[in-house]
Amino acid sequence: MPRKSADRPLEHPVPFNPLDKGSLGKSVAEAFLATDLHPLPPEKRFSGAGVYALYYFGKSSSYKLLVERSAQPLGPVPIYVGKAVPTGGRKGDQVFDASQGNSLFSRLRHHANSIKQTTNLDIDDFQCRYLVVDDVWIPLGESLLIRQFRPLWNVIVEGFGNNPTGGPRGSQKRSPWDTLHPGRSGVGQATEETIKREQHLREKIDKHLKQE
Repeated sequence: MPRKSADRPLEHPVPFNPLDKGSLGKSVAEAFLATDLHPLPPEKRFSGAGVYALYYFGKSSSYKLLVERSAQPLGPVPIYVGKAVPTGGRKGDQVFDASQGNSLFSRLRHHANSIKQTTNLDIDDFQCRYLVVDDVWIPLGESLLIRQFRPLWNVIVEGFGNNPTGGPRGSQKRSPWDTLHPGRSGVGQATEETIKREQHLREKIDKHLKQE
């Protein structure tokens, strides 16, 4: 005999919330991925803060699988995702205007300079994508894009976004990124351990890309 509706377990549907963090982050990511690719750094200066991604299209053996994936119909896969907050955003100011200043363009130019200093990367092999975003949603947009793509330079070859000291420090340990792409000043000296770490990093990159 069928149970009466009153006897059935009570369901608890989750109310739709248009302001849910996941929904908001997804809208930022969709708007971001609809933007055009540009050279790194972009040819024209622009104002504003927001989120950005770097893409690699070169011939490095370390990133062969990444380049192959980027050639598929779904579109290019970022090698790095980052954010640039409005000027003053790191000092605890209460009100920001993401359309002012040039923190996003400056961040992209800074990354381009880091790449140019290396001995095994060519800046012409890189492109970028960026989106000026209201300051409230910048961290959320960056977080969702990193979670969606798990970019190599965010989750495996860390250290690209670091600010080198500007002068060599022999005792300073190289970041994974500077180990794999030497050349930046102020990142410590190469050692026998560095060579071992480099091989280990290449193995981790290959494993990561095969799992994606």
